[in-house]
Amino acid sequence: MKTIMYDVTGMTCGGCVNRVNTALQPFAANVTVTLDPPQAKLTNPTANLAQMNQALSNIGHYSLSATALPPEPNTQEESAAWLTTYRPLLLVFAYITLVSLIIEWRYGDFELHRVMPNFMAGFFLTFSFFKLLDLAGFASSYAMYDVLAKRVPEYGYVYPFIELALGIGYLLAGNNLLVNGITFVVMTFSTVGVLIAVSNHQKIRCACLGAVFNLPMSTVTIIEDVLMAGMALWMILTML
Repeated sequence: MKTIMYDVTGMTCGGCVNRVNTALQPFAANVTVTLDPPQAKLTNPTANLAQMNQALSNIGHYSLSATALPPEPNTQEESAAWLTTYRPLLLVFAYITLVSLIIEWRYGDFELHRVMPNFMAGFFLTFSFFKLLDLAGFASSYAMYDVLAKRVPEYGYVYPFIELALGIGYLLAGNNLLVNGITFVVMTFSTVGVLIAVSNHQKIRCACLGAVFNLPMSTVTIIEDVLMAGMALWMILTML
């Protein structure tokens, strides 16, 4: 299959992305349009650049141009950039882990069935906090990739409160079958949208820490969701 990347000018919002995507659909086997960066990826295109730009001019002030070749990668610079980008997320996980271990130290032993609920309580309470700082901004970002939020935008406004309720549930009930079951369903469903976005190489914001931090969608997000779903499933299985 032949894949060609184009830079797109004129896009300012998700609506623009949808219009450009729709206009380009007849010209390729598959079309993926992203806002950040503003690009269009066409698989097996059937038209030239002039023809596609003519179609875009009919729907607005949009145009395609050839994407410049990226510079040669620098491993050290990429590693430093990765740490800088994901530092907020890494710090959150480090703090939650530290608090969970301190609780175990106070008990005088290490009990995995106690560590996991405490970690998950910290996870959901912290992540819901960041999402609630800008609820509308989170809902907008979440609707870019979550399967349900795309179809029901209101779900983006409800999701942070689901995380808040799960965090409180783990604090109050600990290793509880109902709380673990809800967590497994919610996090597994969330993983589906993330997997689709990452597999399509969509360059969009990850909404895991709300709209406060500009974290890109990547395999880190998949690991985060799968980790929580896996922990919930493990606790469910040990209770059966």
